[in-house]
Amino acid sequence: MITRELLGTARIPGGDELRLFRHGRDFIVVLGGNELMNTRMSGSEEALATMTIDRLKGRAAPHLLIGGYGMGFTLRAALAKLGPKARVTVSELVPEIVEWARGPMAEVAAGCLDDPRVHLVLGDVSDAIGVGQGGYDAILLDVDNGPDGLVREGNDHIYSKRGLREAWNALAPGGVLAVWSAYRDPAFTRRLMSAGFAVDEVGVRARSNGKGAHHVIWFATKR
Repeated sequence: MITRELLGTARIPGGDELRLFRHGRDFIVVLGGNELMNTRMSGSEEALATMTIDRLKGRAAPHLLIGGYGMGFTLRAALAKLGPKARVTVSELVPEIVEWARGPMAEVAAGCLDDPRVHLVLGDVSDAIGVGQGGYDAILLDVDNGPDGLVREGNDHIYSKRGLREAWNALAPGGVLAVWSAYRDPAFTRRLMSAGFAVDEVGVRARSNGKGAHHVIWFATKR
């Protein structure tokens, strides 16, 4: 039997403790009793990137904001699809997540953080949204298991009416706010619409082979 090997821990500012495990060839990040992410399932996180970029209608030099880095699935999928003139700002709240990407998970990261199109910001994605002022063509959010502050209560602001309005202001005309979730939330759909977005709620599967758990991505376009 293969046992889990604890590789590191990290305290989330204003939240609980993250733990990174290796289980055979797989990596797992755990928060309390919740398995937040693992390297076995990346399909819906990759779809967050590819389906958002498809909605940008061929913009030659888009600027994307990704929050947070996680295991880098969304970032790597975005870089593979974007052209050389694109820019990607990655906002990651927990410094150890980046240390893990450059350390024990370096093979998984595949150098994505060193891509010249990438600008890494260590901090709250809410702050990066707040200074956007129409500068982002897309904002991709995967910082919780859904539109509530599971990882830290401070994340609730991102999904509130005020937070969604800040995201609307941070986007260029026709820009897209994409939010990943492990479950549906009709109330969140209504908040997106009341913030002025045209909303497309899409069901995706957890694994890249089209299998696994059912997840949800909201694609909210600035009208």
